[in-house]
Amino acid sequence: MKYANQKDLPKILQDFLNHEFAIRNKSELTVDEYALDLILFLRFLKAYRSGDASPASLDGIDISDITIRDLESVSLADAYAFLSYCKMVRNNDAAARARKTSSIRAFFKYLTVQKKLLGENPMQELEVPKLRKSQPKYLTLDESLRLLEAVEGKNKERDYCILTLFLNCGLRLSELVSINYTDIKDNNTLTVTGKGNKQRTVYLNDACLSAIKAYKKVRPVDGVKEKDKPALFLSGRKERISPKTVQHMVYSYLDKAGLGGRGLSVHKLRHTAATLMYQYGDVDVLVLKEILGHENLGTTEIYTHIVDEQLKKATDANPLSKVKREKKD
Repeated sequence: MKYANQKDLPKILQDFLNHEFAIRNKSELTVDEYALDLILFLRFLKAYRSGDASPASLDGIDISDITIRDLESVSLADAYAFLSYCKMVRNNDAAARARKTSSIRAFFKYLTVQKKLLGENPMQELEVPKLRKSQPKYLTLDESLRLLEAVEGKNKERDYCILTLFLNCGLRLSELVSINYTDIKDNNTLTVTGKGNKQRTVYLNDACLSAIKAYKKVRPVDGVKEKDKPALFLSGRKERISPKTVQHMVYSYLDKAGLGGRGLSVHKLRHTAATLMYQYGDVDVLVLKEILGHENLGTTEIYTHIVDEQLKKATDANPLSKVKREKKD
């Protein structure tokens, strides 16, 4: 954890981060996000209480001396002032502000419920910024085939295998880079570790099995660092492949396939897999929820909206859609 282990964090914040990681089993990424959000919030509180409502920068503000006494007087108004600052000065969108809201709420719930250091939770009624629902971007079937056909070069077996798993299994980036050899089972399933370190079983189809088999034949064996030997996917340095390397690889092939400049990304390949399964596989939304490892059904239902929108567009595109019977006198 990069940010959660900083030495200048107040002890009360460090205790919270350790609790989320060790007891609530949150991922390193989630705990780091908590750390970033709460460091910013505590720095803002110091500047705000000194009379600066909209500081241009919060860098360098020392928060190591903050104690529970400083937090006893924090109010809802302080939190809303912080969220306003994030919107006006830092240009955070609603999603970014919603994440910060969740971090603040989790922190104060810990102080109130777990540690019982506060008599009441001042953030109990803190509202989450309203998010606009938007349809996720994804590749069509033809575009997905173009992306796979664009793969070439010295790492072509590895890259093809990675793209195949993204497009067929709907894996998250963090899930893909953490795959070990032992996660691939003899019954043609893959065990992946998702958000909150929750494991789920992914069934590998023929395309995935073929791509994995082809990559295993050329995967480096000699010179791999001891700690990375279990890893399925390796970088050019013979280390476990990093998320950044995978992202760069995906962007490169998107450009090569003529699909760049559309806001597509690794995560959009997950959207693509979900959409194609729903469109062509006659997959029930509850089954899709399990495949993707979603916590809530509402997250999965967005893919049904995609298809509904396509059906509407198809109906509107009918050449007879504008023909109306003329009224006769």
